[in-house]
Amino acid sequence: MSVHPTIYLKKGREDSLKRFHPWVFSGAVERMEGSPVAGDVVSVRSSSGEFLACGHYQKDSICVRILSFDSPELPKNFWYERLQAAYDARKASRLVGNRDTTCYRLVCGEGDDLPGLIIDIYGGTAVVQCHSVGMFRSRSEITDALRQVYGIGLDAVYDKSSGTAPFGRNNESSDGYLWRSANYDPSSYKECLEYGHRFFVDWEKGQKTGFFLDQRENRRLVEKYASGRNVLNLFCYTGGFSVYALAGGAKHVDSVDSSRSAISMLERNIELNGFGKGSSEAFCADAADFLNCSPDGRYDMLVLDPPAFAKHRAALPNALKAYRHLNASAISKAASGSFIFTFSCSQVVDHDAFALSVFSAAASVGRRVKIVDRLNQPADHPVNIYHPEGEYLKGLALYVE
Repeated sequence: MSVHPTIYLKKGREDSLKRFHPWVFSGAVERMEGSPVAGDVVSVRSSSGEFLACGHYQKDSICVRILSFDSPELPKNFWYERLQAAYDARKASRLVGNRDTTCYRLVCGEGDDLPGLIIDIYGGTAVVQCHSVGMFRSRSEITDALRQVYGIGLDAVYDKSSGTAPFGRNNESSDGYLWRSANYDPSSYKECLEYGHRFFVDWEKGQKTGFFLDQRENRRLVEKYASGRNVLNLFCYTGGFSVYALAGGAKHVDSVDSSRSAISMLERNIELNGFGKGSSEAFCADAADFLNCSPDGRYDMLVLDPPAFAKHRAALPNALKAYRHLNASAISKAASGSFIFTFSCSQVVDHDAFALSVFSAAASVGRRVKIVDRLNQPADHPVNIYHPEGEYLKGLALYVE
């Protein structure tokens, strides 16, 4: 028997765990033995006492995030084995050791069998983001395992959990370095490569871990189609799509974001990649307002990569309405023969719902629109086949006649 507190499920509620889904919802719990606190490892058993899994306990709607279906106890080398498996998967995808791409996601939560944990790699720095109390309490073990996996290839481990770990925002969850080598330069800005393009990444003050790594392959597709085009990059953040468009031979790129610091970083990244000031212009403005005020036909490539319009299911109707309005405006403004790359990163908006919102947008303005590609998250943002909810990023590449 496990030495951990034990959660017993209601009769008939064990089926999802037997299908290896990594969550236990509070409504499935019949009773508890012991008094677990947030972040404790607990065992999960059926109503008849059959062992099902163990994981981190948390008093919210997802009350257990599963770490193992094999044993009531985590093995001593659990963290090393899981991080080594994630590393091996990235190596198989030719991200580890790639001279042209030095930034990638090492751990993608449930996709790497570590629910509640994100780890992004920027050169020699690992940026950790904990989305559960259990992962936050395990940061020391995670750091030790990272050092084992990477050896001398790791220079520092930075914790960026203050905005994601559910603590009520106390001093315990302030960001900072968990470890760094003696000669590590703690500068806020670091340069990384993505397919040979150079980017400064601010993991201390930037959004998420500093850079939107999940759009890497979609940025490359924009580069493929950008030659000779006038490009509008909305919600541009630090300019990933803008740099790729310019590298692909765009005639001109306008980039729009409401964050002044993001615009400053974008301008720095444009300069870093050697593009002259005449080839692009950046605007600190509301993206939707900027689009609505733009003359018809000015742009023949548009990128729409907004923040999540819905972070929970109750916000879904308003989110779909927002996607319709944004895409209708883009389709109506686009020049004939335009490409539009449009995205949703809202997890509760599935592929079909997003495609329907874009269809409704196109129908509302009466233009002929073709889907030329369906866009997703890349290999370093894997989706656990037993957890389809992990497929959060979806997009469409459109051709507007």
